[in-house]
Amino acid sequence: MTVPKQKIALGLQYDGAHFFGWQTQPDQSTVQDCVQKAIWDFIGDPLAPIIRITTAGRTDTGVHALGQVVHFETSTTRPMWSWVRGINNFLPRGVVVTWAKDVGADFDARFSAFERAYAYCLLCSPVRVPLLDQKVGYLMMPPGALLRIDAMQEAATYLIGEHDFTCFRSAQCQSKTPMKTIYQIEIVNHFPKIYFFIRANAFLHHMVRNVIGTLLHIGQKKADPIWVQSLLEGRSRALAPPTFSADGLYLARVAYPDSFQIPEPFLEHGVIPCSLLKSFLSMSGSFSSSRVVNNGFI
Repeated sequence: MTVPKQKIALGLQYDGAHFFGWQTQPDQSTVQDCVQKAIWDFIGDPLAPIIRITTAGRTDTGVHALGQVVHFETSTTRPMWSWVRGINNFLPRGVVVTWAKDVGADFDARFSAFERAYAYCLLCSPVRVPLLDQKVGYLMMPPGALLRIDAMQEAATYLIGEHDFTCFRSAQCQSKTPMKTIYQIEIVNHFPKIYFFIRANAFLHHMVRNVIGTLLHIGQKKADPIWVQSLLEGRSRALAPPTFSADGLYLARVAYPDSFQIPEPFLEHGVIPCSLLKSFLSMSGSFSSSRVVNNGFI
């Protein structure tokens, strides 16, 4: 007799500094491998099939997640809270399951999502801050130096909407199309910390980090805001600045239609203020003209 399978979605948080990215790789510790093994260990049946999880989005080495979403199928029946506690018992430091939900057969962690939201924490400083290493991206600046925040935000307006983002994708990008739609880019100036928030229907490989690098290039007076328009039109990665550090990048949330009732991510983590994240994520599902916020005030 065939036991019917149940589809379960999980919410994940992880510290990207502990792993060699999301996707399974030979002889490397990845988030995917750790989570799959923890689920299989919790099921506790040596005859159970190997668990394969599907993720909303693969993150690179060093990229963190506050609201990653995955799903898997199993014939093992457990209460949802038991899945959370049980899987966490088998996970290593740096990754945790925050919720579990029984979802219908029509749910897919990747293809059911209509929006991804990322946040980036930048520290402008003449020196590193060891306690923040790998939690923030650094822009080494001499004392008294400032970024042109307004110019960066003006540049960001050229990115809002649907565009060919070839100039912001890596050579290894496997996406079938470079056409993506950015709904919002917000820059919050809490100098020496600068927070970037970006929402889109989906992202290309390295796209967020390349956008950050380009905006900082403009913020340092190396180009004018309208230069972004020529980058988009040029459709060549060679035209844009180098890919910026992964250290300060966080997958904040993956959004799904309300019908799936996917829980909200747990946003408290100590690097990016929870109030800023909640304000940013409240705009989900709509376009918003880019804006700059200085010290918390528009």
